[in-house]
Amino acid sequence: MAYIIAIANQKGGAGKTTTTISLAGAFTHLGYNVAIVDSDTQGNMRDWKATNEDNPIPVLGIDRPTIHTDIKSLSRFDIVLIDGAPTVEAMSASAIKAADLVIIPVQPSPLDIWATADLVDMVKQRIEITDEKLKATFVVSRCIANTNIGKEITNILAGYELPVLDTTIPQYTDYSTCIANGKTIMEHAPKSKAAAVALNLANEIKAKYIDK
Repeated sequence: MAYIIAIANQKGGAGKTTTTISLAGAFTHLGYNVAIVDSDTQGNMRDWKATNEDNPIPVLGIDRPTIHTDIKSLSRFDIVLIDGAPTVEAMSASAIKAADLVIIPVQPSPLDIWATADLVDMVKQRIEITDEKLKATFVVSRCIANTNIGKEITNILAGYELPVLDTTIPQYTDYSTCIANGKTIMEHAPKSKAAAVALNLANEIKAKYIDK
């Protein structure tokens, strides 16, 4: 059975696509057989795949609230990443229901973190229903490189009572360039700081969640 990771945040611009593509490339580099589910009706992830015909990572569009049943067809993969849809509550609920792990990317600003309140409530309800089999964590994305998360941000995140990954995702231009070219960061710039971050993130998730 595939390990299902939903990257979810109903607020646009939170870094979902960057996180999804970075993890897809990093997990593939680590030897996992990876697929992506694009749950956004705009099909951005499918556009990314179509940009580069040599892109080896399969992308399946499921832009209806049946992800938790349709995703069973992807059991042959080791890891399936669901790129969450913005604003549509039914889609988010279906992705969360399908997932073993929910990753919530947030920008390091109070407004962006507060905007996740409804999603966090949905995730917590699912955690309770599953007797804590579902796991969830924040990842701070689109931050300035070589800066610490401020105490205010740390305190706000702590108030949601979900863990926060140690690895943060800076706003490196390599991420946007590789996405524009239909590649992962491991293909585009494998020796870059951006690639190192992607690998650190994948290894942290592997150690804390997948290998448990």
